[in-house]
This record gives sequence, structure tokens and C-alpha cells, in this order.
Amino acid sequence: MRRLVWLGWLMAAQVALGQTAGVVFSQIYGGGGNAGATLKNDFVELFNRTDAPVALEGWKFEYASATGEFTQSTALVGTIPANGYYLIAQAAGAGGTVDLPTPDVSGSIAMSATAAKVRIVRADGAGGVDELLGAVKYDGFFAAGCGVR
Repeated sequence: MRRLVWLGWLMAAQVALGQTAGVVFSQIYGGGGNAGATLKNDFVELFNRTDAPVALEGWKFEYASATGEFTQSTALVGTIPANGYYLIAQAAGAGGTVDLPTPDVSGSIAMSATAAKVRIVRADGAGGVDELLGAVKYDGFFAAGCGVR
């Protein structure tokens, strides 16, 4: 499977909770398509650090501005392979020269290059959501629970 390696607004998150203890955010990139950007799209990449595949049925990627509520989402489909990656492509901007590798799923969220928050959730059956990967705030250089690569 592919592996994106990108410097810029990239961060690696070691955030995992409950039933997803083996799935982490590996990259968050909100600068895609901006003036001067190399990549055309914003994206998030998940990593399954276990020896078993993880089914994503009912999972959603959610996005919010740094101070806003989670109102934008992209439904996830398929499976993250054992010790593998899952690429979630988001909106393309007018800038950039390099396409992402073929994503596992595509959304249309225009992610901020400067500050926002992301999380992975699943419907809980009672009209709410279970937060599977806790909210990660990023400001282009730092994300709570993340390290800059």
C-alpha cells in the first residue's frame, strides 16, 4: 500500500481510544491546493498498527474550525488493512501541482491550513456518536497529542 511522506502542515497523531486502540491519525494536511502548495488536495491518513484488518462500517471523518462545532463529515468505507494505511482525500484547491495517490475515500471538505480540529466517530445507535479517535486540534505546526514529522 502507498505511504505519503510530506513536510509542511503535516502531523502524526498518536491518538487512539477504545475499540480503535490500533488505529491512529498518521497525517493531517490542510494546505492542499493553496498558493505555493505542492499537493492539490487536503487529506487525512489513518494507520492501523495492528496485525488484523479494521472494518470501517459506520465510521465517519469529522471536521470543524478551530473554535467551531463538528458539522462536516465524510463517511468511511471499506477496511484498513493490517499494518496498513487509509487515505481520506478532501477538497482540492486551485493551487498545487501533485495529485494524491488514489484515495480510499474522497470528501469535499475544504480543510484549513492554519487551525482546525478533526476526529473519527461512529453512530452509537441512539442518535449520537461514539468518538473513536478523539478530536485532534492542529494549528499548522502542532496538534494536541501529535508530533510534527
